[in-house]
Amino acid sequence: MAKESSSSIPCTPFLKDELDIVIPTIRNLDFLEMWRPFFQPYHLIIVQDGDPSKTINVPEGFDYELYNRNDINRILGPKAACISFKDSACRCFGYMVSKKKYIYTIDDDCFVAKDPTGKEINALEQHIKNLLTPATPHFFNTLYDPFRDGADFVRGYPFSLREGAQTAVSHGLWLNIPDYDAPTQLVKPRERNTRYVDAVLTIPKGTLFPMCGMNLAFDRELIGPAMYFGLMGDGQPIGRYDDMWAGWCTKVICDHLGLGIKTGLPYIWHSKASNPFVNLKKEYKGIFWQEELIPFFQSAVLSKECTTVQKCYIELSKQVREKLGKIDPYFTKLADAMVTWIEAWDDLNPPKGAAEVPNGPAKGK
Repeated sequence: MAKESSSSIPCTPFLKDELDIVIPTIRNLDFLEMWRPFFQPYHLIIVQDGDPSKTINVPEGFDYELYNRNDINRILGPKAACISFKDSACRCFGYMVSKKKYIYTIDDDCFVAKDPTGKEINALEQHIKNLLTPATPHFFNTLYDPFRDGADFVRGYPFSLREGAQTAVSHGLWLNIPDYDAPTQLVKPRERNTRYVDAVLTIPKGTLFPMCGMNLAFDRELIGPAMYFGLMGDGQPIGRYDDMWAGWCTKVICDHLGLGIKTGLPYIWHSKASNPFVNLKKEYKGIFWQEELIPFFQSAVLSKECTTVQKCYIELSKQVREKLGKIDPYFTKLADAMVTWIEAWDDLNPPKGAAEVPNGPAKGK
């Protein structure tokens, strides 16, 4: 792939026919106007949360499919119970129905950021660059990503590891409103992130990270079945841990399969902070549970028979049931949903050829 600045707009969009943009929303998508120069060439999958009778307006000129809860129930039938309701975790349905190799997902309160020179950042282009160049999870390079212009492997980096590993996930960051939990929001209500760090790095093997779903890209063919955002929101005792759950599961599976995850560039502009008191109610149990969840994922080991993402995920679900089910019945329910998710994924994505989605969604152009 030709190297260009992160703010330039390529004449021919990279991966135009190989990438879907997934957007969860409850409102009109006016924010797309700002993204039009970067997103319009691509296909959008919009997952409408909340009331399915509400009309979601999409600016003209975008090629999109829009799925609401009725569509999800019709397409997945009884398995639709694994898709969260009234929570941004519903976005993972878009991952399931996509037929493209790559996914970029973004929230509808995220706008185009500018780099320190004032140029608009083409976030999607930078994510694609991250995904199309190798990661280095097995040995840390002190110049961060050695595949960027002006960087290379430093002295002492083993030559046997310089081919790197396939990059499965590109985790982008945010200017303005940081991705804080409710307690931090409450004690730092006016804090804004103004620090632009021009760096991409690979998260080392064996190290977990807090994955944020508002500016995220991944190789769907490599890791898609692990990108389940769990049971959150309506009817569940926890919220705002959907992307965290997916990130922890994905990292364990990437480590097992020898895949890499990058974080850093690109930045987007996160425009508004959610209500910290509402967030605290959603996060309350998770704040306590995560102190046991993190050691669980840190010690999780998958067997050598786990040679596919699906096999890894099913084995991980068994460990969730056995070890986390003791914490709260919710985790037994979540383990069941993890299995249902894989079954639904395989129904819509059979190994030989793609399945047609029955009774499809609203479409627009």
